[in-house]
Amino acid sequence: MTVYDYSAVTLEGKEVSLKDYAGKVLVIVNTASKCGFAPQLEQLQELYKEYQEKGLVILGFPSNQFMNQEPGSSKEIAAVCQRNYGVSFPMFEKVKVNGPDAHPLYKHLTSQASGLFTKSIKWNFTKFLVDAKGNVVERFAPKTSPLDMKPAIEKQLK
Repeated sequence: MTVYDYSAVTLEGKEVSLKDYAGKVLVIVNTASKCGFAPQLEQLQELYKEYQEKGLVILGFPSNQFMNQEPGSSKEIAAVCQRNYGVSFPMFEKVKVNGPDAHPLYKHLTSQASGLFTKSIKWNFTKFLVDAKGNVVERFAPKTSPLDMKPAIEKQLK
């Protein structure tokens, strides 16, 4: 299985098959607008602008599982992401990233790329790099700056 076997609902309520991103390099990230790492949204947007024409797509998945740092509605999340960070990459409805009710995509991501001591997501802004064939190739910790991912992204875009 690859990430293309899953679908998700956008903040606007539209169901999207991840097959729509076939042939693209993806960065999939769980976000939270009230998290101390939220400024990473601006860096993710910077990556998106820089590499979008070369085939990169960032997919943001808000999650409220870590200290209730994403309590808002889809409309509120979209407004904060756009207003505060200029986000134009695809953002999806709030999901659970851990536990039995985790979104199936996140169950897949964590089964393909474990964290340091655990498969589960430890915090907001855990980032997964996915190659153009839909395979998870690397997992980045929440504190890793998106800009520090450039070498890994460029390697996948070649």
